[in-house]
Amino acid sequence: MQARSRIQTCSEHQARQCLTRARSFLEVAKLTADENDPNLEYAAAAGSIAILAGIAAADAACCHSLGRRSRADNHHEAERLLAEIRPGGRAAASYLRKLVSLKDTAHYGFVTPTSAELKRSLR
Repeated sequence: MQARSRIQTCSEHQARQCLTRARSFLEVAKLTADENDPNLEYAAAAGSIAILAGIAAADAACCHSLGRRSRADNHHEAERLLAEIRPGGRAAASYLRKLVSLKDTAHYGFVTPTSAELKRSLR
């Protein structure tokens, strides 16, 4: 079964709301993360929150530049929209793809994200 595209129009005001949300998620992720903890006790939580920050930032960029954002369950739809932004959209889409690839481990996995994965998600 193929995923259905779900695109929503959005305004500059909504872009700012998404950006504010992205910044707050990132701030909480940084407060939660302890890359030097040998047990990485909070790595999954911090990584998950950082991923949410990246998704919200992608929504902000798409709303600001394109006037629309993805509402699909599959975050790869957001990557396709990001790639449309000029300049820098393709690079942003690549970063989002890498970030979303960590989502399964951080959110649902039985394996704790590594210190390197945690650092990558916070960048």
